[in-house]
Amino acid sequence: MLTLKTSDLSPMQLQNYLQYAIAPRPICFASTIDSEGNINLSPFSFFNMFSTNPPMCIFSPARRVRDNTTKHSLQNVLEVKECVINIVDYAMVQQTSLASTEYAKGVNEFEKAGFTMLESELVKPPRVAEAPVQLECIVKEVIPLGDQHGAGNLVLAEIKLIHLKEEILDEEGKIDQTKIDLVARLGGDWYCRVTPESLFKVAKPLTTLGIGVDALPISVKNSTVLTGNDLGMLGNIEHLPSDEEIDAMRWNSNVKDILDATIGDEANKKRELHELAHQMLGLGNVLDALKVVLL
Repeated sequence: MLTLKTSDLSPMQLQNYLQYAIAPRPICFASTIDSEGNINLSPFSFFNMFSTNPPMCIFSPARRVRDNTTKHSLQNVLEVKECVINIVDYAMVQQTSLASTEYAKGVNEFEKAGFTMLESELVKPPRVAEAPVQLECIVKEVIPLGDQHGAGNLVLAEIKLIHLKEEILDEEGKIDQTKIDLVARLGGDWYCRVTPESLFKVAKPLTTLGIGVDALPISVKNSTVLTGNDLGMLGNIEHLPSDEEIDAMRWNSNVKDILDATIGDEANKKRELHELAHQMLGLGNVLDALKVVLL
């Protein structure tokens, strides 16, 4: 494993390693305004949600690595403590990238990137009409993290109004993750797109107390077939099945075929049973998979 001491790296090297490794990152497409009414629109991938009560997002307009200058967005929120965080979907990603161009102060990136300005209800900066979600925010605090090249400035933005396009909602009025078509930043020029094909669910252990991987037999924990994800799913079961439940699994047609074909061959029997369990786990059949590996 390559180990790097951050103090030995230049800001550009640090930026490269970290932005490729800490990804994907959601994009804050922030509209801001200065005290003279000049509007700015700029994307930031140093961004996330950090609190629900109060509803709080943080984005960070970092000092430019090459020359240590600050961005207009930072200057604006220091003058007018308001912003709109517009969420970026795939249909607007190329225009969003264009808006990151370093135009001179006073140049409106809405116009340069071809976006539609939509008047906000509570704050002065306009919303991006094309964005599927628009968050009107009050800037509570700006925390500088340093004064050198690449230093961030944490903009603590409290969400006051949430605007949602109806086409991204399900029948209950909630956001449908398969409809919103989000994009996120990776390293360099790389982005990723959240499509229905790339989505998957992981059951949260909120209402149950999983037995944990440590409660599984050594032969299961040291399996050459089962993956870390497989073990995590098995460890999320609330309790081990009974001996009777495990024994009844012998009559499953797939299990019976393996047991009949590997009589006297313990190594192949274990491998094939674990391969069957791996397939079951891929289909979400966790309890039966656990019975199979415990045979």
